[in-house]
Amino acid sequence: MAELLTVARPYAKAAFEYARDHEALDSWSQALGFLSIAVADSDMRRLLGSPKLNDDKKVALLSELLPEEQQEALSRFLATLADQRRLLALPFIAEQFEYLRAEHEQRVEVAVTSAYKLTAAQKTKLANALKKRLNREISITTQVDKSLIGGVILRAGDTVIDGSIRGRLNRLSEALTA
Repeated sequence: MAELLTVARPYAKAAFEYARDHEALDSWSQALGFLSIAVADSDMRRLLGSPKLNDDKKVALLSELLPEEQQEALSRFLATLADQRRLLALPFIAEQFEYLRAEHEQRVEVAVTSAYKLTAAQKTKLANALKKRLNREISITTQVDKSLIGGVILRAGDTVIDGSIRGRLNRLSEALTA
């Protein structure tokens, strides 16, 4: 997986720069997301990995799934991926594309896990505090985990802030047994 992620970065960067320069970030994002779902299907993976099917037919097959307005540019992108035997890296390319897009738009997705359902006022207060701290637009998704006892766990990209009672108890236990 790490190898495919490394392989995906330059392709994602090229796709992102093209989409940004042509003001087509939304359509490219949707198309890459759709293609990554299609490529994740086991039957499609077998078909794309088959030596019996030439690159042109693989690209044509995937191009049929694309929206009309971006079909030509995306088809050229798919042809490049096919020439380099990288079509199966599409899910990783889409993931990296979304990361670059979020950086460009200065936004971050924050996953909040709490012991209890958060009210709209609590979500707004949390979003405002995170916006100040991270200097980014914040999009919050929430979930409930009763085992936290109290408090919240925040995940924003690689950053994890554990402010839960369970987390505090675990840290106290580790300190006492060390």
